[in-house]
Amino acid sequence: MFRNRLEKVNRHLSKLARRKNIEAYRIYDHDLPEFPFCIERYGAHLCLAEYKRRHGMDEDFHATWLQTCLQIISAVLQVPPENIHKRIRQRKMGRQGQYQKVEGEEGLGFFQVAENGLFFWVNLNDYLDTGLFLDHRDTRQLVREQSKHKRVLNLFAYTGSFSVYAAAGGASLVTTVDLSNTYLDWAMRNMKSNEFEGPSFQFERADVKQWLDHVPAGSYDLIVMDPPTFSNSKRMNEVLDIQVDHVPLIFSCMRLLSSSGTLYFSTNYTGFKLDTAALPNFKIKDITRTTTPFDFEGRLKRLCFSLQP
Repeated sequence: MFRNRLEKVNRHLSKLARRKNIEAYRIYDHDLPEFPFCIERYGAHLCLAEYKRRHGMDEDFHATWLQTCLQIISAVLQVPPENIHKRIRQRKMGRQGQYQKVEGEEGLGFFQVAENGLFFWVNLNDYLDTGLFLDHRDTRQLVREQSKHKRVLNLFAYTGSFSVYAAAGGASLVTTVDLSNTYLDWAMRNMKSNEFEGPSFQFERADVKQWLDHVPAGSYDLIVMDPPTFSNSKRMNEVLDIQVDHVPLIFSCMRLLSSSGTLYFSTNYTGFKLDTAALPNFKIKDITRTTTPFDFEGRLKRLCFSLQP
């Protein structure tokens, strides 16, 4: 049953990926209850996450079951076992855990993948997230198409994939803001790998909520904001709760926009409700469906909005 399902989805998705020049995409995500895996391809490698659950198997039986599943995955997807990176996937508060390292050997997981003619460093061993959020692939392309001659601000930037797309789209200025030195360095590496260097590409290590207050009004034409659901990092002056804080964050961003600018705001908090009553003067459009990639159709767990003055 698992083999048949994997063969079917891989046959369909791999064709679409080749057609779109995509090396990193999701193949399987808990399609069958009995096989609770998330499987993503990153070039010649696979990221295999088993959802943590009460499976009722003792340790030895589970190990045997998992080894059988690995053999099927390796055979169907034609990836050698040594290129399958295994991890346990469990619920965390949004993306607050993305800055945490996982236990084990470090430094062995970095390699590049191509997406729409651009290159990104990913790491399937050392961090809870891989370095490239696949669910935002179409949103990144949208930013690329709208960035020509524009001043672009990427907030909560993680590894800077939106910044790379903005630069590729011909942005006149790209500012990348994140609190983590690790991920800001990763963003710089991604930009450099695509030959985007120079004074037009700025990097700011900062608490976004505080940083926004010190930027002059009208400084940007396009802003991307993809914050964690919740964060209480010791490096932040305040706790961030996206349901509580999204309205003041949006107002801060809109102050920075030019009169014809656009804010793209997204969240992967499944219970999120945009407080439109508190944002009555802005043009708001839900673009979740139009920014859903081919490998996430019917199972996307994030929301995306465009807002204009």
